Amino acid sequence: MNIKPASSTAFDLVSLGEVMLRLDPGEMRIHTTRGFRAWEGGGEYNVARGLRRCFGLRTAIVTALVDNPVGRLIEDLMLQGGVDLSFLRWVPYDGVGRELRNGLNFTERGFGPRGAVGCSDRGHTAISRLSSSDVDWGELFECRGARVLHTGGVFAALSTTTPEVIRAAIEAARNTGTLVSYDLNYRDSLWRSIGGRERAREVNRSLVSGVDVLFGNEEDFHAALGFELPGVDEQFRVLPAASFREMIGAVVEAFPNLTTVATTLRSARSASVNGWGAIAYHRGKFYEVAAREVEILDRVGGGDSFASGLLYGLLAGKDPEWALECGVAHGALAMSTPGDTSMATLGEVLRAMKGPNARIER
Repeated sequence: MNIKPASSTAFDLVSLGEVMLRLDPGEMRIHTTRGFRAWEGGGEYNVARGLRRCFGLRTAIVTALVDNPVGRLIEDLMLQGGVDLSFLRWVPYDGVGRELRNGLNFTERGFGPRGAVGCSDRGHTAISRLSSSDVDWGELFECRGARVLHTGGVFAALSTTTPEVIRAAIEAARNTGTLVSYDLNYRDSLWRSIGGRERAREVNRSLVSGVDVLFGNEEDFHAALGFELPGVDEQFRVLPAASFREMIGAVVEAFPNLTTVATTLRSARSASVNGWGAIAYHRGKFYEVAAREVEILDRVGGGDSFASGLLYGLLAGKDPEWALECGVAHGALAMSTPGDTSMATLGEVLRAMKGPNARIER
């Protein structure tokens, strides 16, 4: 792939998207708990953080926060994650949050027959009001430089203006030879009040035309882009790899600009045990990591960690099969720990790529 050398840029990857405060009740339920643990998280941000903390790459986030104690807590969590905050935009707090606020994401982990539950509280957040003129794209992509821009459908769904911010970022990135990565990340709750699937398809199809690397799952390709998945019902109960190959082939035919399209192969025997694998198209060839059962502690962020692992492989100059295996291993490890973001190390990922191994490290 035509990825700029690391020596020519300040960042290996820059993400564009919202960072929320995740409030986690641990083993309890959201509606019965009396205490929460705080984490930071966000679909686009999680990829940047995983690349920084697990793989040691240089990453940054383009985002916005309201300048109040909640915003400063999110900043503190991001500082611990090591992601560069030079392009974090602070906006004034009105004292109540009538105009702008910081997003909250209440997330409880599933267990056994009980699935995970997410309850977002993210209306009129600071990042949803971001305009393309609020970011100095020239400073980011021309002066400092990035090898990859990563963004996605979560940010695109936050308001009527965020797709235009993405469009400006993609244009600035492509003008400087920066690879563009996009995760469809369809969320029905985000699109429901602003046009639903029809609007999601309109927005995402217009943005994907400028993308190089595309991530998605079976629902994303169907709901966010409008492609039918052959042999699979509306509830996505059956996940044959052959159907994914056919669908991905249709996506690539519709968007010939895409060099890489990747999806996880996931099935749920229970909230605690999932089938986990992946398939990817890269420059005319398909690669697959067959699904095997993995035990889940917290599945939120598994797909983001898959994306960061695969992107690491591409940035490191590895072959597509290695990159796909890296993504699968990193995603599985991320789901073995709490919170949205990865706590894995590169050594653990490399060991997981060689096969199951849970021996104690002494």
